[in-house]
Amino acid sequence: MDAASVLSRFVAGVDREQLGAYGVHVRIGDDVAEHRWRSDDRENVYSASKGVCALAIGMAVGDGILRLDTRVPEVLPDFELGAGVDAVTVEDLLRMRSGIDFEWFGAQPVPWPDLAQEMLRRPTRGRGEIFQYSDASTYVAMRMLGAEVGDVRDWLMPRLFDPLEIHNPQWQRCPAGWIVGGSGLELRTEELARIGRLLRDRGAWDGRQLVDASWIDRMHDDWRRAGEYPYERYGLAVWDGPGECWRLDGLYGQYVLVDQRADAVVTITAHEESRDQRLAELAADAVRA
Repeated sequence: MDAASVLSRFVAGVDREQLGAYGVHVRIGDDVAEHRWRSDDRENVYSASKGVCALAIGMAVGDGILRLDTRVPEVLPDFELGAGVDAVTVEDLLRMRSGIDFEWFGAQPVPWPDLAQEMLRRPTRGRGEIFQYSDASTYVAMRMLGAEVGDVRDWLMPRLFDPLEIHNPQWQRCPAGWIVGGSGLELRTEELARIGRLLRDRGAWDGRQLVDASWIDRMHDDWRRAGEYPYERYGLAVWDGPGECWRLDGLYGQYVLVDQRADAVVTITAHEESRDQRLAELAADAVRA
């Protein structure tokens, strides 16, 4: 199997089904192949941003700044907390299992003075058990990290973006100036592919270990059923499947699919409003053909 063959199969499928792909980057081992349907501009990668947030938390855990079981009041002591929220942890937020009923996404306005406070003042029910997918959950996790390191995007520059040569990436922000976190990171296909390579290579990049390998493993070693998504399973900011893959998954078809057994990673950017999941299926099929 080589990258060009995987690319050819994927491109043929996209063209045949007339899907709205922007670009695809295939890496098998060190073999790389790419194809574009339009110019490689920086685009919002939507919820693929959550994977970058998970990398940030992994770095913070590795540096002793946070723990997965760090609770909200430990780093946000001045916030008004709803019943039971004092027990909510960073891990609960990354897994979308805080039990706080607060569904908000980055494309929506922020009508409250503080998005994190609005979420945290509500009670939690079924913490660790009830799955609710929401950008607000990742946003609060980034607020917890921000309370310790300041601006998370700036903190990531020398730790992640500079080593990957992702120059001055923009990340959409809430009215209070914090990164949206769960969405809003703007990257080119090829830049997102560098995140994919880092994930595939268990945190290693050109001889440097940017993130502990054990953290990358942990992101996808404990799948849990994703509530209203009966055929899906969720880890630490990543999704299971299709096939042997695990993935970052953003609205309209922003994907990083990692197939560890094949030493493969396929990165896709797109604007496919009705059949975006089909892009992931075609990529997984192309790797396994």
